[in-house]
Amino acid sequence: MKPPEEALTGTLRTDGTLELDAKPNLPPGRVRVVLQAVGEPEQQEENWWDYMQRTRRELEAMNYPTMTTAEVESYVEWLRGDDDRIEEAYRKAEEERRRRGHRPC
Repeated sequence: MKPPEEALTGTLRTDGTLELDAKPNLPPGRVRVVLQAVGEPEQQEENWWDYMQRTRRELEAMNYPTMTTAEVESYVEWLRGDDDRIEEAYRKAEEERRRRGHRPC
């Protein structure tokens, strides 16, 4: 006599657990589970760090030019070192507001 058998669908989670769509109609006890993919795999949402890592790998694979450590450090110092540039931008924005007749908030 063939043991009872039932086919169900469910979702295989990234941690390896299985979530069934319905409760099996089988008696309690040991079972044999055979998994078969149905349709396209679900796309997991990519967090920002995974996105950055993937993008970096893709750019490196294309030999896309990236900044060296020294170039990055030089650029950061350039950004930090010129407060006058920021003040000039604020001054120009304020002059433009006054020219148009707007008051500062």
